[in-house]
Amino acid sequence: MDHLIDPHVSRKRNSSKHWACDIREVKGSDVVELNDNKEKFSQTDDDGVASDLARPTQAEAEDAVRTLLKWAGEDPNRQGLIDTPKRVVKSYLEFYDGYKHDPREILSRTFDETGGYDEMVIMRNIRFESHCEHHMAPIIGHAHVAYIPDERVVGISKLARVVEVFAKRLQIQERFTAQIAKAIDDTLKPIGVGVVIDAVHECMTTRGVQKPGVSMVTNFMLGSFRDNSATRAEFMSMIEK
Repeated sequence: MDHLIDPHVSRKRNSSKHWACDIREVKGSDVVELNDNKEKFSQTDDDGVASDLARPTQAEAEDAVRTLLKWAGEDPNRQGLIDTPKRVVKSYLEFYDGYKHDPREILSRTFDETGGYDEMVIMRNIRFESHCEHHMAPIIGHAHVAYIPDERVVGISKLARVVEVFAKRLQIQERFTAQIAKAIDDTLKPIGVGVVIDAVHECMTTRGVQKPGVSMVTNFMLGSFRDNSATRAEFMSMIEK
């Protein structure tokens, strides 16, 4: 299983007593809700400190796109680009839709009637498309998510939805991996949680060092997945099949 772990991502035990990737930006956005009645975002960081962020109007966002087009050497008024600012802003609403949703609310609807099931629940190969917060370039990959329930289980589509919500925000992969695991752990209170993400970063493959074919692998383990090597091994073997 060693090849599944990125040797360049260090692991350490933090103050919450779980194994984690060496997250460079712990203060990243965790829960962000959009108040449709006010032009602002209510953003809460990992410490629960909220701040109000003013939201530009659509016209201001479109003007910003026109500025970038001119900066690139284009004429935003030529026929082929007239509607580009509107299209870009519309696409951003899709790319960053995750800021409007609370993943813990998605996981809040659970089922108690498990029939005594207490084994691992795994969803493999959850495809996602995100964007890196450094270059706003695409991050495309797959997430593998597992947990061992403690009385409560959640509909399988909800696990994929949680991945999608966090993916549709500006991200770094280390934080993305941790956010998924923590949301499941905080809401379901399972015996253990494991998340592995394998993704290609286009900020590396299409610019900079330009190394196509390279992917980054991160993992975040909590509970029995952290404490029990056999549980980790079972998880890793099942996502390789």
